[in-house]
Amino acid sequence: MAHSTEYIESGVHIVEVDARHLEEGLVQAVHLLNEKQHIVILLSHYKELLKTRHWLDYNLLSELMGVQIGLKEDKEAVLAKPRPLRYVRINSVEGYIHGALEETLHHSPDDTGHSLSDRIDKVLTNRWLGFPILIAVLYAVFELTFAIGSYPQEWIASGIDMLCEWLDTLWADGWFSSLMIDGIVRGIGAVLSFVPNILILFILLALMEDSGYMARAAFLMDKIMHSVGLHGRSFIPMLVGFGCNVPAIMAARDIDNLKDRTLTMLMIPFMSCSARLPVYMLFVSAFFPGHKALVMMSLYAIGIVLSIVFALVMKRTKWFRQPTRDYVSELPQFRKPCFKELCLHVWDRLWDYLQKIGTVIIWASIVIWALTYFPTHSMDIEHSYLAMIGKWTEPLVQPLGFDWKTSVCLLTGLPAKEAIISTMGILYGGDATTSAFTPLTAYTFMLFVLLYFPCIATVATLKREAGRRWAWFTVIHSLLLAWVVAFGVYQVGMLFM
Repeated sequence: MAHSTEYIESGVHIVEVDARHLEEGLVQAVHLLNEKQHIVILLSHYKELLKTRHWLDYNLLSELMGVQIGLKEDKEAVLAKPRPLRYVRINSVEGYIHGALEETLHHSPDDTGHSLSDRIDKVLTNRWLGFPILIAVLYAVFELTFAIGSYPQEWIASGIDMLCEWLDTLWADGWFSSLMIDGIVRGIGAVLSFVPNILILFILLALMEDSGYMARAAFLMDKIMHSVGLHGRSFIPMLVGFGCNVPAIMAARDIDNLKDRTLTMLMIPFMSCSARLPVYMLFVSAFFPGHKALVMMSLYAIGIVLSIVFALVMKRTKWFRQPTRDYVSELPQFRKPCFKELCLHVWDRLWDYLQKIGTVIIWASIVIWALTYFPTHSMDIEHSYLAMIGKWTEPLVQPLGFDWKTSVCLLTGLPAKEAIISTMGILYGGDATTSAFTPLTAYTFMLFVLLYFPCIATVATLKREAGRRWAWFTVIHSLLLAWVVAFGVYQVGMLFM
């Protein structure tokens, strides 16, 4: 929400600035000054500022900025005064406003007039405490996701096995029973068993968003984003990308600058969307049972770090090189999440996930089953069409420690990452990973899934929002980056094995 409003009255360009959010509102006003526009600034909600036992010397601020400043309720008197014609060329808007308010905004001797939200923000956005607190919060989120979700996950997995055994007694051996049991039930069941974990994660993330904490995370990232030529506003769509990359790319539309908007869209596929979660949860639970939250956090952190490195490189190319424009992140007041809104928020995300299971994953499972069942008319995987495809692509993934089955799983993950799990359910049966992977290859595999080809829906959205060239660029560079990173981790890891 903007903290300033612009309009023209009697030929005068007026900017109303909310006195409760002076720094944000004045930054927006100063951009007009840099454009040499004749403006008058009116302060709204000034009495509410006084209630916090602070006051603003707006006459001195008027002299410093070279623009007429007064109270909204005194608008007629302010407009009647002669307007200064002296303009200050400002290179660093954020720094200029901060310095001006240091001289003109007088604070109360204590913080008793501050709201609870303000006092909390002093801790959560502190330069020394902010990031450790953010890391601790994320660790708690992942720890709770595994700790609470493991029980219903096991119940669903056991239920799927019992259902397969029961169906096996109903139908005679043949292609139909194999399709239903080995293809659809096991394929869908492998993905469905992770729904409790994903539901818990959605709830915790929604609590962070609706309470206002996600905005604090974006604020903390503002300086880091500035270092790569962007600002904290670009981090907000990236946060949305942890749910799904498609709406995250669409959320980047709010960024006015074309180059910043395009670069932000290209960074979003580095964010671990919910489609990748079943893959992470399967491998983390199987190979890192004592460090689930830490391993999960490392994957999210690697995605963020690589996105920043990517932006740093791209900002030095001719396509994205430009001066950085200042931006002040808005920090909304902390609030108690509304239960109804929270439920709707979580349900929307969960429903999207369930719809994907009921459409894309079902069809992917059927295709994988058919490639496995034919030409032998049995589940003789080693002599199936699927094995032929996998063995043809196996040389590409062998340097990463993978075999042909792993290659097939990665191929089926191109349309949707959840299909990787359904493919594993068909190829490996109940023993999905433990016999085919080691902790090193499991972590390498998760890194590859994190970085390689975003789903088809994401690529299509990129094409629509940023253009065909950048969509193809994302496809190619993501595949190359995934291979290089996975190769490096596996080869270095083998030195210590």
